[in-house]
Amino acid sequence: QVQLVESGGGLVQAGGSLRLSCAASGRTFMGWFRQAPGREREFVVAISKSGGYTSYADSVKGRFTISRDNAKNTVYLQMNSLKPEDTAVYYCAARNGEPGPALVASMRAYDYWGQGTQVTVSS
Repeated sequence: QVQLVESGGGLVQAGGSLRLSCAASGRTFMGWFRQAPGREREFVVAISKSGGYTSYADSVKGRFTISRDNAKNTVYLQMNSLKPEDTAVYYCAARNGEPGPALVASMRAYDYWGQGTQVTVSS
């Protein structure tokens, strides 16, 4: 059983930055998803156990950066140039094995989920 604890959400103006953290109880393949009000949860980014592989949703490429500190079993999501449409609850997710590329963006590929952290971007 892997436990995930997110932190770092908050309120920021458009164009600003936030950094989210997800502390895990073990080293796993990690992803971030987000869910805006009235919308389905969507994939944001994922990172392999080693950090050597990353995958980003087109909507955040060039603005968001995922990284990890394996000594701390923590994954970070640096979000820059934030837009109002980035407003959502952000969820950290994990799985023990490495998924194939076709599964990286699928919620079904992840076994463990955090409680979510709210990110609000004002215009």
